[in-house]
This record gives sequence, structure tokens and C-alpha cells, in this order.
Amino acid sequence: MLKNNKICVVLPAYNAAQTLEKTYREIPMDIVDDVILVDDHSTDETVEVAHQLGIRHIIKHESNKGYGGNQKSCYNKALELNADIVVMLHPDYQYTPKLLESMIYLIVNDVYPVVLGSRILGMGARKGGMPLYKYVFNRCLTLFQNILMHQKLSEYHTGYRAFSAEVLRHINYKANSDDFVFDNQMLAQIFYAGYEIAEITCPTKYFPEASSINFRRSSKYGWGVLWTSIQYRLQKWHLGKFKIFE
Repeated sequence: MLKNNKICVVLPAYNAAQTLEKTYREIPMDIVDDVILVDDHSTDETVEVAHQLGIRHIIKHESNKGYGGNQKSCYNKALELNADIVVMLHPDYQYTPKLLESMIYLIVNDVYPVVLGSRILGMGARKGGMPLYKYVFNRCLTLFQNILMHQKLSEYHTGYRAFSAEVLRHINYKANSDDFVFDNQMLAQIFYAGYEIAEITCPTKYFPEASSINFRRSSKYGWGVLWTSIQYRLQKWHLGKFKIFE
């Protein structure tokens, strides 16, 4: 608990056996009430490691539901446990859990309802080993999205996010894709609902055990991002009606 807010950290996992313990050990358990791990049909020992660490809430998908499908299970369970604040942390140790407290405090103190850990603020992305093509894609897509959605985020593509439960209950995240574009659709929904989003500088690490998508999947994700932004603008102009914004 923090100021009577129940804090829940969700770990969307896929083949994270090698990095899960390192990630989990750095979570500030003095303020975190629940940790939820959702295993998306991993082929390694992710679930076994989670049990060894004593993670109480473990959900194992019987088939691979995709990155977005994994998050849906994460948020459904967090809301079922009556969390007030939900933080998504990748268990591949690409993002440091040491920023959890800073992100949570912004929500607890009613400064912002959503906080992102940005790899682009500062020099974290390239210094941490982000491939050049991903960095260029990130910058170009973010510019396009900021123009269409009239926002000023440094990036829309980070996987480190903290939400108030009110936001999760208010947006229709269950209507989103089960693929990687889920992340982007969520931010579009949050802005469409009128919420503000804060960002804090987040160092990142790229190494063989950290999850990443290849060039082909990145390209598919990029087209999905562009379409999400166009949907947002069309909906705002009353020129279209899309399920994710209902």
C-alpha cells in the first residue's frame, strides 16, 4: 500500500526464465502489494522460476495469445484483485524496476493518471544498445503520432507503463489487438478519453536474453501504429467510428 492505494505489478512473460529472477528481485516489495505473472505459453522454465520466487498470482496460457493478449490477462487479473495502480514491467530486465517508485508516486499524488518510462528522453536508447533502425522507426512513428493526435510524447513505444485503475476501467483495452500494436492502441485510447500522460527518463538494456521483435514484425507493428493514429484522427473528426474508441 502507498497512501491507501493497492499497488500491483504485472509481468507479461514469454521465455523469461533467464531474466525473471533478476527483474523480480529489484521490485520494491515494501510498496507493492501483488505481483502477477502471465506466461504466454513459454517453451522454457518461466513458470517454474516464478513458483520458486514465490510469485502468488501466476497465469499460464494454454496457447500463445500474443503480446496484447498477454496484457489483457494481466490487466483483467489486476482489476479483479482491486488494484488501484497497475504497473506493467517486462520480466526480460530490459527496463529497470528501480523506477517503479518514481512512476507510482506521480499517480498516487494525483499528478498524472498514466506514467511512461521513456527510452528516448535523455540518451538511454542508443546508449543501451537500441538498434539504429529501431531508433529511427521510433522517432519517425512518434513524430507522425504526435502530429495526428496533437500530443508531445517523446515515444509511444515503451513497454514500461503505470496506470491508475480508473484509466484501465475507462478504456476498452479488451477490443485491442492481441499483437504488439496493442500498446499503441492503449495510448490512443487514453488520449481519446481525455487523460494526460507523464514520462520519466528510463535507461534500457539490449542483450541476447532481452525480448525483441525482428525487422519483419517491426514493420508490421509500424503499419499498425500508423493506422491507429489515422483511426484516432478520423474518430476525432467524426469521419469514422472504431471499436477501440467505444
